Amino acid sequence: MALPFSRLHDAMSTDTYGHRLSVFSDRNFKYLMVAPGILILLLVGIFPLIYSLVVSFQNITMTDVDTSFQGLLNYKQLFRDARLWQALGHTALITAIALPLELVLGFLLAQLFLERMPGRQIFVALLVLPTVLSPIVAGATWRLMFDVRFGPIGQIVSYFAGEPVTLLWTVNPSLVYPAIIICEVWQWTPFMFLLLLAALSNVDQSQLEAAELDGASYWRVLRQIIMPAIKPVVAIAVLIRGLDLFRIFDIIWALTEGGPGSMTETISLYTYVIGFTQFDTSYTAAVAFLVVALLSVIVTLVLRRMELVK
Repeated sequence: MALPFSRLHDAMSTDTYGHRLSVFSDRNFKYLMVAPGILILLLVGIFPLIYSLVVSFQNITMTDVDTSFQGLLNYKQLFRDARLWQALGHTALITAIALPLELVLGFLLAQLFLERMPGRQIFVALLVLPTVLSPIVAGATWRLMFDVRFGPIGQIVSYFAGEPVTLLWTVNPSLVYPAIIICEVWQWTPFMFLLLLAALSNVDQSQLEAAELDGASYWRVLRQIIMPAIKPVVAIAVLIRGLDLFRIFDIIWALTEGGPGSMTETISLYTYVIGFTQFDTSYTAAVAFLVVALLSVIVTLVLRRMELVK
């Protein structure tokens, strides 16, 4: 029996609506699944950033909690703060020295362990141990090793010198930066080593064998085959370690606490001092937002250089 026209139209409308709803649900199901995770990330990451930005336009200190709008007062102070720019300079100096050293040493170690050798896995495991340590523990350990009276480094230097040698590694202005660089390179070179070892292990062996048969030199093979193959991994490793070095805090706090004076004070250490020692909350928020802005610009430029962001 044929259905009346009105009932047939209603049935067809219901079927069409149900089909559209089903298609909509299928397309958006993946977004519904990731929505809780994205919401948590936004709450954890974006909310503190927005709150810091709001606080940076106020005047909250240890003695005065003024939440009224202060305009660009704190940001004007940034450009007059010589200690802030010195801290940025110290951070850039440590990054510029430690990062290439870690990259070169990590590459040399990766080349060394690329070939099969007895006990290779044991040696690799031992090399990775420094990376497992907490940076504050690594810094405290090296401070003990640099100790003038009981540290083994001073005793070794005195042995080779044939006479007692006093090296004030954490006090002498000419030795504090070498001490920091030694500790930083010792702990994080294994990180570079692991990444580069994995990258070198995936280089096309047929190309290397063909180059060897053609009589190509090692440097030519390195420049034309190996480096182009591992370039993406090297770029990511440099980016990760560069960002980590820019926020270096633990090792310097354990070794020198920013001394002598403020000679080794990095931007993270300076932010900690004004925030948790001087309790200048609003100015600390302005400094933190400046650092976030600088790092965002640097990361964007690096990613565009790597052609990962168009």
